[in-house]
Amino acid sequence: MGGTVAGVGVTALGLGLEGPRGWAFRGVSFEAEPGSLITIEGPSGTGRTCLLLALTGRMKSTEGTATVGGTALPKRMAAVRRVSAVAHVPGVTDLEPALTVAEHLHERALLQRRFGDSLRGLLRPRAERKSEERLRIDAALKAAGLDLASLPKGSRTAVRDLERPEALRLSLALALIGRPRLLGVDDTDLKLSDAERGEIWALLKSVAENGTTVVAVCSEVPAGTVVVSTGPTEPAEPGEPTEPTDATDESPASRDAQEDVQESDGKEAADALAEAGRA
Repeated sequence: MGGTVAGVGVTALGLGLEGPRGWAFRGVSFEAEPGSLITIEGPSGTGRTCLLLALTGRMKSTEGTATVGGTALPKRMAAVRRVSAVAHVPGVTDLEPALTVAEHLHERALLQRRFGDSLRGLLRPRAERKSEERLRIDAALKAAGLDLASLPKGSRTAVRDLERPEALRLSLALALIGRPRLLGVDDTDLKLSDAERGEIWALLKSVAENGTTVVAVCSEVPAGTVVVSTGPTEPAEPGEPTEPTDATDESPASRDAQEDVQESDGKEAADALAEAGRA
């Protein structure tokens, strides 16, 4: 994105988050160097999205400790939010179907200029501000691998007309406009073909290689990542249905069911986020 970004190291020791429904996740410990690609895996319903939001300063953990670039969590959540961004999180970063790609990009650039940049930047001449906005958008689109010319109506394409990989790339581009040092991505490989998954992982590895530390929630972990696993924190109550964790069932019906559960997990995470306090 116009050069490398100084990523941040991320560590956790016994990190956990308890909500109104019990523990979302618990006992998470790992260490990752700046510029790492960190993957969060685990059965559906084991707090993967909540862990992603906790590590990016958008949800308050209730047990253990974590640091992002030396900044302690949960004590300094606001400081972590200033150096991080999230993408593709259901209920948090949803795209507006009726808006065009250009409108999303312009709106995000305006918000970055108003709330993310220095006061000195706001006082620059209008032409200079417009030029900087264009450079930021172009760099973010390049980093996210989104070619506007390939879209049905170019930049005027409405979000509702985007294919799933294109919508994911747009969400990534919006997050990258702020040049974050830490990027969190949810549902990275949900409802993607094998080829599409490969392209997205290659993209995220490229972002990490350019310096930005990436944390990505996924169902299938690629090689060469720092793997963080979540799992059941408490036994199910008597009579409470348990979710299947057998990854060998690859039937279409099974995949659809697992994807529906993942989507419902995102909604639950959004509910928890609203209760815990949102950036």
